Amino acid sequence: MKNILILFVSVLFAMGAHAQLTDAIIQPNIKTVQLFPSGNQLGYPVLGLNNADKLELHFDDLDGNVKSYSYTYQLCNADWTPAMLSSFDFIKGFSNQRINTYRISSVAFTRYTHYSAVIPDNNCAPSRSGNYILKVYLNGDTSRVAFTKRFLVVDNQTSITAQIQQPFNAEIFRTWQKIPFQVTLGDRLQVMNHLQQVKVMILQNNRWDNALINVKPTFFSGKKLDYNTEDQIVMPGGKEWRWLDLRSLRFQSDRVAKVNYTNRSTEIFVKPDVDRSQQKFVYYRDINGMYTIETTESINPYWQTDYATVHFTYMPPENVPLTNKDLFLIGALNNYNLNDSAKMVFNNETRVYEKTLFLKQGYYNYNYVTIDQTDPKRAASYDYTEGNYWDTENDYMILVYYRALAGRVDELVGITHVNSLTGRKGIGIQ
Repeated sequence: MKNILILFVSVLFAMGAHAQLTDAIIQPNIKTVQLFPSGNQLGYPVLGLNNADKLELHFDDLDGNVKSYSYTYQLCNADWTPAMLSSFDFIKGFSNQRINTYRISSVAFTRYTHYSAVIPDNNCAPSRSGNYILKVYLNGDTSRVAFTKRFLVVDNQTSITAQIQQPFNAEIFRTWQKIPFQVTLGDRLQVMNHLQQVKVMILQNNRWDNALINVKPTFFSGKKLDYNTEDQIVMPGGKEWRWLDLRSLRFQSDRVAKVNYTNRSTEIFVKPDVDRSQQKFVYYRDINGMYTIETTESINPYWQTDYATVHFTYMPPENVPLTNKDLFLIGALNNYNLNDSAKMVFNNETRVYEKTLFLKQGYYNYNYVTIDQTDPKRAASYDYTEGNYWDTENDYMILVYYRALAGRVDELVGITHVNSLTGRKGIGIQ
């Protein structure tokens, strides 16, 4: 009995240790991990339960040889903590699947092996709705995780109506966006306690780092829940994203200052970025922090494109480092991870912040955020780098979770998308 108890505690500890492995690259030789709906690089990876939806998985191994990669799934609760269930309870078929499709790079200085897979495979598929983490590991050893990636499986049992409004609060009227919405629960959902059984998350531009977590209803009646409390359903508007066009390494696009070419590599210097927080709002079409792998010079962008060493610089006002603040470059290009891989370093000689990334050819969006060094929550802010504007175009995704009274996991039972420009007649420039 004692040994069984120790084993059980060890399993719980191991699961807790991996609770935060949501969008992470563990092995340094892995680059450009993408998981998206089939044919849509800008889409969020969502599958409908028991239907024909498919996701595409793509990634590169810079070691350049052929390896044995496999994947499995981890079901999670709404807060991305692992579900206390056996894999037999949420995986239909085998618990893991080998990745058999790969191609060695060509017409590129950088040698890499490109791997791809269509998910789910008929022999290994999620069997219930919820939050999932895709774990890709090496040589059949689940402890040798190469990277992890989030995706969602939804079993639609709700109706959600939403819109974007300008807040009433005078302090945030011109800088934030309000997302009021209503949820109508389906007849199959037996809800006795709305506050405990129903959880709602709101994502801005597919980001989890600043998501509104466990939003509470303003009031509810029967199967209808209204969410209209302004202190819970508002988010900073931000600004249209900065861009970098690397679809061609020979043609120097508008954001490239100079390029150094050698017979083995390409080095790109991006034009210095500056503080935009005091600039007037200007609308232009962006891809809301995402990126696409594409090229103007080859046929297949996944294994016929090259990598480049890309140098970013940020010029602070008067070339003085930001007081008590850390500066980060963020976007889907680094999974919005606010860690050392995204932190800008101030160069005392050039008096600018610098960061170097190794990027594959494509089209990229990115922005800069600051984190107050004294803030224990490490909340990212646009206030000193980009500014916030009510007019900004943003995509919002509302997720509704349900847990049965005796349930052991949060089920994803509703999802909807709304854009901040929907229903608006033109763009107001402040």
